Amino acid sequence: MSKRGWALFAVMAVLWGIPYLLIRVAVRELDPGVLVLGRTAPAALALLPLVIVRGLGPTLRRALPWVIAFGVVEFGVPWFLMSTAERHVSSSLTSLVICSVPLFSVVAQRIRQTDAHISRRRMVGLLTGFLGVVALVGIDVHGSSLQWIGLLAIVCVGYSVGPMILEAKLSHVPGYVVVAGATAFVALAWVPWSVTHWPTRVHAETIACVAVLSLACTAAAFMTFAALIKEVGTTRSVVVTYANTTVAVILGIIGLHEPFTAGIALGFPLVVLGSYLATSRAETPAAVEVP
Repeated sequence: MSKRGWALFAVMAVLWGIPYLLIRVAVRELDPGVLVLGRTAPAALALLPLVIVRGLGPTLRRALPWVIAFGVVEFGVPWFLMSTAERHVSSSLTSLVICSVPLFSVVAQRIRQTDAHISRRRMVGLLTGFLGVVALVGIDVHGSSLQWIGLLAIVCVGYSVGPMILEAKLSHVPGYVVVAGATAFVALAWVPWSVTHWPTRVHAETIACVAVLSLACTAAAFMTFAALIKEVGTTRSVVVTYANTTVAVILGIIGLHEPFTAGIALGFPLVVLGSYLATSRAETPAAVEVP
């Protein structure tokens, strides 16, 4: 992977490692649907003027059906389900389930029968990274948690389909245009729900969490993610979920005073190794000249 690809990968690891902690704090006071509105509306308000000023309104209109589809599978449904689940399961367990996204992506790629080749080296990397995350956060699934794990599995499906839409249907559209249109549609869709579930009181801490989730972890992150997909492709780009989990666990230790466990000591190197193998390009044999 190129230096630019690694740089984008590192930025994404941070921007998508933060939300687990912020969501955990925000849902103490906010309904999950209200949180979705809070994450999307400010991002849309920040990006739509840029789209208009640069004269890209017609571009957005032409791509609108796929922009809406992307918004639904990447923002509208997954964020509501994830926020709902985080009211009942730990952020560590949430990050563990979400780290399955690269494996979902590989399966989807096989179903689509794309031309992209999943080399043995990258497959080993995917499995190594997954084992690393299992060691990193541990497994704590009880019978009462199964329904919430099911919701997170749906989130994984959405997170796998979203990048495919970006790569196949929206690669010609600037990232900020896609994010502006997608967040605007999702925000409008969640307004009726939010009106009837609006909180009576919100603390400054919650407002700060929502602001960071919207402007940094949504607007900035998805523009970066679009650039990452163009640079390294769909399958490699979703491997960032492994690194996200590492960041999420570190923030849990610092911000929520979670203990440093043997699983963390063992899992962190495996996550790094798995990410490297899964994102690296397989060596190709020299071309044979055909007379």
